[in-house]
Amino acid sequence: MLYYLFEYFDKTLDVPGTGVFQYITFRSALALMLSLLLSTIYGKRIINFLRNQQVGETVRELGLQGQNEKAGTPTMGGLIIIFATLVPVLLFARLHNIYIVLLIVTTLWMGAIGFIDDYIKIFKKDKEGLKGIFKVIGQVGLGIIVGTVLYFSPAVTVRTDTGRTDVFKASQNTTVVLPAPIEEKSTATTIPFVKNNEFDYAEILAWTGEGYEKWAWLVFIPVVIFIITAVSNGANLTDGIDGLAAGTSAVSVLALGIFTFVSGNIIFSNYLNIMYIPNSGEMTVFISAFVGALIGFLWYNSYPASVFMGDTGSLTIGGIIAVLAIAVRKELLIPLLCGIFLVENFSVVLQVSYFKFTKKRYGEGRRIFLMSPLHHHYQKKGYHESKIVTRFWVVAIMLAILSIVTLKLR
Repeated sequence: MLYYLFEYFDKTLDVPGTGVFQYITFRSALALMLSLLLSTIYGKRIINFLRNQQVGETVRELGLQGQNEKAGTPTMGGLIIIFATLVPVLLFARLHNIYIVLLIVTTLWMGAIGFIDDYIKIFKKDKEGLKGIFKVIGQVGLGIIVGTVLYFSPAVTVRTDTGRTDVFKASQNTTVVLPAPIEEKSTATTIPFVKNNEFDYAEILAWTGEGYEKWAWLVFIPVVIFIITAVSNGANLTDGIDGLAAGTSAVSVLALGIFTFVSGNIIFSNYLNIMYIPNSGEMTVFISAFVGALIGFLWYNSYPASVFMGDTGSLTIGGIIAVLAIAVRKELLIPLLCGIFLVENFSVVLQVSYFKFTKKRYGEGRRIFLMSPLHHHYQKKGYHESKIVTRFWVVAIMLAILSIVTLKLR
């Protein structure tokens, strides 16, 4: 909203200095600072409100060290993340940008699903929360919305080389000659570590014959649904010990912010020889607010946690990361960038599958891990949760750096 006010001051009233709001970097910095302030200052008030409403965590008897001490700790702390993200975005982002609209919808949609789940657990005293089928329906619903908008909206385009050149003004005294691209609809994405690394989902249907491109949505939308469901569930499983989900997510989102900024800047994208996505740079403002909210939330969620994010936060985090990656055409990088989520998810799948297989074959279920998800396995082995979290953060940072390196390493 402030963006439009200062745009009016600049273009209509010609007030000196107000044009600074046109710069994404400036608005991103403001969004980051404001989200940090909101999450740390007002986060305490939200925690006190949750405590007064007796919104406490119900701890299952899992035999984990320090688990019983967590009983009664306020949950639904994801409300802090949502609040501290959306307020700066509403103030500093261009709200008519299609990517910003999608991210706001994703935040509210997944936040609502998580809130309902937490509400059932806490106030209805049902430890299972929202039935799994309804969670999946909600995730699929969001995937259909996001996939449909990205595929059909005329505002979502990429630019391809036409063979001509244009002159761009890089600074007051510098001009740059770059290829003159044209905007077009495309389902192309990026394959990491590969030269000429663009892959078009439409090519999967090439065997059907001429005109196959118009049916690309049959592939693209299901892919979007799968990614959103997988990543949101991965974030949900990772949220098991103090500071783990928030810290690893902040690292992944920060890396996505770099991808978003360079993909939305025609000069950087040309230099790095990556896909230029018009208007996608605006997502940097959202990412800055989101990172600030996650870091501010860690102020209270680090060991020993004063609040848990609950499904309100974890499902929201996963949904946002998935949509960001898809929008910036880096979804095939998710297994690397969000490797922590992948391993946590995979550990549960392996554990359950192996248990069922051995029970059917040998008459008793056997386990690969002492407990799943993976972070609980290390707890069972006697590692303190703060050590587990710190090491997972280190791994997340290494994976993020390797992901960023793919910009040049092909």
